Amino acid sequence: MGDHYLQPLVDTHTHTVLSGHSWSTLQDNISAAVQKNLSGICLTEHGPAIPGGAPGFIPHSQQMLPRVIDGITVYKGVEANIIDYDGKIDIPDKYLPLTEFVIASYHSESLTPSTFSENTKAYIGAIRNPYVDMLGHPDDPRIPCDFEAIILEAKKLRKLMEFNNNSLTPHRPNSRENLVRFVNLCKKNEMPVCVSSDAHFHTMIGNVEPIKNLLYELDFPQELIINRTQKTFEQYLDLRSFRLCSKE
Repeated sequence: MGDHYLQPLVDTHTHTVLSGHSWSTLQDNISAAVQKNLSGICLTEHGPAIPGGAPGFIPHSQQMLPRVIDGITVYKGVEANIIDYDGKIDIPDKYLPLTEFVIASYHSESLTPSTFSENTKAYIGAIRNPYVDMLGHPDDPRIPCDFEAIILEAKKLRKLMEFNNNSLTPHRPNSRENLVRFVNLCKKNEMPVCVSSDAHFHTMIGNVEPIKNLLYELDFPQELIINRTQKTFEQYLDLRSFRLCSKE
């Protein structure tokens, strides 16, 4: 059924051994991306507030990497952790200008889930950071929040929401009902999104079949999926660059 949906050609959420609890190297992930006929991957290591995560200066270290490896474009980024209820993230401000794509995620290992209103405030504070592009897996039922409020704030700021394939795997149990509600609200509000694997092992790179099946079932518009092609993803990155330049 998900074959009716295009395979997103840029996987916007991937991890390597530098995240501390992932199992593959960057070269492993690149090889998997080649096999899946992807155009690019975003290298989004966990920030340091996750035990064993990459150091806060990881955006600086990523500058040593080639732009293209074996035909796969490597977009340099990070999955920053939200570390307080005002939405502060764990990557120091001086390194954020080196990033190309920043996900901000709420992980219980970095911030204890709180009330509905405090969780919502944390997400909204994070998406207001000029360098944050997308909220990671905000449908997580362990962290209840106001979906419509965060969607509307992100849309106003011309940011993104994530449909994370792990929300339909045992990694994030009992998430389907929440995810369906979240997808439908993104559809209602014409919210641009990324569909990503959140790969922690190379075989997961580009694997979004469960989420593709759900999006087909819910008739989610493919034109709202900005990583569906490399061109549409880079159009977002151009918009990001313009937004950050305007800020300065």
